[in-house]
Amino acid sequence: MKNIINRILYRLALVFNKGNKPAMIQGYSDPKAGYLSEVKISNTTFIQDDSKLFLGDHVFIGHYNFIESSHGIQIGEGCQITNFISILTHSSHHSIRMYGQHAVGKAPLKGYISGAVSIGAYTFIGPHVTIMPGTKIGKGSVIAAYSLVKGEFPEFSIISGNPAVVIGDTRTGDKEFLKLNQDLVPYYESWAGKQF
Repeated sequence: MKNIINRILYRLALVFNKGNKPAMIQGYSDPKAGYLSEVKISNTTFIQDDSKLFLGDHVFIGHYNFIESSHGIQIGEGCQITNFISILTHSSHHSIRMYGQHAVGKAPLKGYISGAVSIGAYTFIGPHVTIMPGTKIGKGSVIAAYSLVKGEFPEFSIISGNPAVVIGDTRTGDKEFLKLNQDLVPYYESWAGKQF
């Protein structure tokens, strides 16, 4: 029942806040995990097929995002998704050009791509990023603004470009920061494991 009420409140917030400034809505009813009290999602983010969007707690999803989860999206605990981001689980951009107006009513379309998206825990996604169907991003990664991300990326990747590639490892900077802030080591290791 709480799940149904939360979805209704979320939809009402979308309707009644259209003319107002963007606002963060706290709490999310995940289809698997139940109610996640520390999730924050903007009222300006559009989620298609929310029954196939699975979040960890402490996820932040900012303003003006499009999340299309018809083939399933898993976003790990503590992820930060900034603004103007598209996360897609299907795309017909190639096939529509091939078929033109003949695409209507044809199924399956050659060139149509689909696949689940997985974003590992404590990953940060900069503004204006597009994540394509079938993408897997390892935990602790950082994705630079304006990147077009497609494929599989290992844990702790720094990802950038169009098309996006791995340009570094977040643990390099983490190691230096933790040397200066030893009190944070137990917190870091609680999710990342012993890295150094």
